[in-house]
Amino acid sequence: MTRFLNPHRCSVFIRQLTTYDVKMKMPLPYFCRGEVVKGFGRGSKELGIPTANYPEDVVDSLPEGITTGVYYGWACVDDGDIHKMVMSVGWNPFYKNEKKSMETHILHDYQADFYGSTLSLVMIGYIRGEKNFNSLDELIQAIKSDIAEANAQLEKPENQQFKQSNFFKPKQIINAQKPESHHL
Repeated sequence: MTRFLNPHRCSVFIRQLTTYDVKMKMPLPYFCRGEVVKGFGRGSKELGIPTANYPEDVVDSLPEGITTGVYYGWACVDDGDIHKMVMSVGWNPFYKNEKKSMETHILHDYQADFYGSTLSLVMIGYIRGEKNFNSLDELIQAIKSDIAEANAQLEKPENQQFKQSNFFKPKQIINAQKPESHHL
């Protein structure tokens, strides 16, 4: 008896295996801090999805294991509240960028721009690889899907713990805390 493989099932399995393999090799969680700078000016104006951008030196210091794509995690501006975030890392093929960027969309409505502020974040999960789109509408739909996925993932208890990280606490509070004593 000859059995044939269903090509659709094979491609689904290969995609799942590839995604799993990529996730397993990434150095996550990854903590990052830097000044917010002006980006390409497309997030709010063209996409309706405002982003906070890091300067080139922060982008260039990403570990090699952080591949291009879409990530989720937690972020705060200066010493403010900690919010969910979704971030694009890469060259944004739809726009044919020549510079790699880190564009963070914080899932919170800010009343004003915060250029010059310090953005602290932790990337804890990977959603998908970077890809091109046939239209602006297709790109916007993908971003909205990424936001929904980030929202769902960040509700999980294992992802909530990162919101409480000392990384987000103001330095004066961390320095005032006494070190924990460990008894054997």
